[in-house]
Amino acid sequence: MAKGRVTSEDWTMAALAALARGGVAAVAVDVLAKELAVTRGSFYWHFKNREALLVAALEAWERLATGQIIEDVDAEPDPLVRARKLFALALGDEEIAGLEPAIVAQVDHPTVAAVLDRVTRTRLDYLTRVFADLGLPDADARRRALAAYAAYLGWIELRRAVPRAAPETLTDGEGAREALDHLVELLVAGLPHHPTG
Repeated sequence: MAKGRVTSEDWTMAALAALARGGVAAVAVDVLAKELAVTRGSFYWHFKNREALLVAALEAWERLATGQIIEDVDAEPDPLVRARKLFALALGDEEIAGLEPAIVAQVDHPTVAAVLDRVTRTRLDYLTRVFADLGLPDADARRRALAAYAAYLGWIELRRAVPRAAPETLTDGEGAREALDHLVELLVAGLPHHPTG
């Protein structure tokens, strides 16, 4: 990357990679400037301070890992196909490996906590709607959404923490496709719009 040609998006993506590596403490301007091969002055061209970078990075994560996925999934008219697509996208390839578990682990940081709370609410609301669209009453759809989201968080934590013990959680791991299909089947089992047998 040419010196001086770094965008605010380059900084935010570098900050997200740093978050995945070492949490909020790893989002250090000098370290990121070195990684991006620019001076510290480049940072101040785009951001007022480190906190502004952290906010921008977390908002980028929110936009890409929640807003964009919901937009992509909502384009599908069939409720069952929409549910399957959602789980496949959510549990598919990660742009930055280990980012989500790293963010969840930083919940004690006020900036992280605020964005994580908003993302979790948005995701649970969307999951509830997905299950309601499959014919569940609202209360049951909410409970199924909670179970699905807990399964999602567990899946990505297994992928991050113990990939050798749970290779099925890796997108290219042995048995990954079958394991993901099985999880989706469990999540949609017994729904009114889910074909039996």
